[in-house]
Amino acid sequence: MIGTEQIIEITYLVATALFILSLKWLSSPSTARHGVRAGELGMLLAVGGTLLHHDIVDYKWIAIGLVLGTIIGVPLGKVQMTAVPQRTALSHAFGALCVTLVGTAEFYLRAPDVPRFMMAVLSMEVILGSLTFTGSLMAAGKLQEILPQRPITYRGQNIVNLSLLAIAVGVAAYLVLHPGQTQYFPAVVGIPLVFGVLMIIPIGGADMPTVISLLNSYAGLSAAAMGFVLDSKLLIIAGALDGASGFILSVNMSKAMNRSFSNVLFGAFGQEQAAGAAVQQAQPVRSATAEEAAAILAAANKVVIVPGYGMAVAQAQHKVRELYDALTKRGVDVKFGIHPVAGRMPGHMNVLLAEADIPYDKLLDMEEINGDFPQTDVALVIGANDVTNPAARNDASSPIYGMPILDVDKARTVMVIKRSMSPGFAGIDNPLYYLDKTLMLFGDAKSFVGALVRELAGGQS
Repeated sequence: MIGTEQIIEITYLVATALFILSLKWLSSPSTARHGVRAGELGMLLAVGGTLLHHDIVDYKWIAIGLVLGTIIGVPLGKVQMTAVPQRTALSHAFGALCVTLVGTAEFYLRAPDVPRFMMAVLSMEVILGSLTFTGSLMAAGKLQEILPQRPITYRGQNIVNLSLLAIAVGVAAYLVLHPGQTQYFPAVVGIPLVFGVLMIIPIGGADMPTVISLLNSYAGLSAAAMGFVLDSKLLIIAGALDGASGFILSVNMSKAMNRSFSNVLFGAFGQEQAAGAAVQQAQPVRSATAEEAAAILAAANKVVIVPGYGMAVAQAQHKVRELYDALTKRGVDVKFGIHPVAGRMPGHMNVLLAEADIPYDKLLDMEEINGDFPQTDVALVIGANDVTNPAARNDASSPIYGMPILDVDKARTVMVIKRSMSPGFAGIDNPLYYLDKTLMLFGDAKSFVGALVRELAGGQS
């Protein structure tokens, strides 16, 4: 006969395998849906196995927690695609808060007889959880535009921030040696809470995708530490997977921007060219109507569409699919160029276009598509700013100099759908808009793409 403990271990083993498979499948658009389902099933098994644990003597509070979590979670899950980044940041915040509360409870339950190794791990759990909680809330506030998106800096800011973190680590080290000094534990919780706020204040909106990924890594590492405290192998594995994948993604995104972690966290990126933008905006630009733009697209053999956050805000992905269909019917070769940091979170554009059922093989990343631009008749930029800015190649004084970009300026004709000439999320003006080959298509992305589709349909009939 298989006992309850064996059932729990088997359940955890299957859940672990599903978590690993989920991460593997999520790395490809064609298998991403399988990855989501595997992750959901793995989490269901993990929760179910935990509820079978013999240490649980009363399910009343667990049931209350599940009901309250469902009441809160269902509305949070029903958000527009444009709000997914801040929704993700809130998820990190809730998970980190959970880790911090569990770590705090475990300390006071075990003190003063806390082994040194356990105290070290518990301190790491609480410090990471606390700073991730407030940092994620700040990131969500910036993404929701409740808080200022531009960096807020002052003299000696980095010294202040790092000194606070050093004090928290120092207090934690003291508690490792003297776990009975419980009066100092609130500092291990409180100082990182303040540090999380101060850590995000100097970070500009353009760096939010990397910050979201990095906070995801912190949340995973704190969960792994909690697994050691609770002696949960499943939690250790799940947290390590989350922490490692988030860190690797952050590294890849930093490379995509030609930035280092230190520059992202301490560089106050996004404010340097505020004055220069107004000067450049005085330059003349060429604009076109939907009818004129549709005629150029209809005459093209090869078109590359470059989506950005403006497409997400306008919810234009389904109209973009209609434009893709209309051009494809005319025999036009249409592809999509996706920059790694386009949008507000990793993979934001891929998710939007997949939602509109754009064929996966037409979604090409920056390295794959850049070689095609010199042979491209029309590069159609929809709401993308900084990831198409040629100043990254040509202007050594630009804050984004050296950042790999989509080479749309090498196409024969560039058309940019944009509401106005205002700079992008990084606050940097884009010289692309003033090139002789560039046509500005002013208007809401959804409405303008819809007008292009109607013009193409009318011309074909």
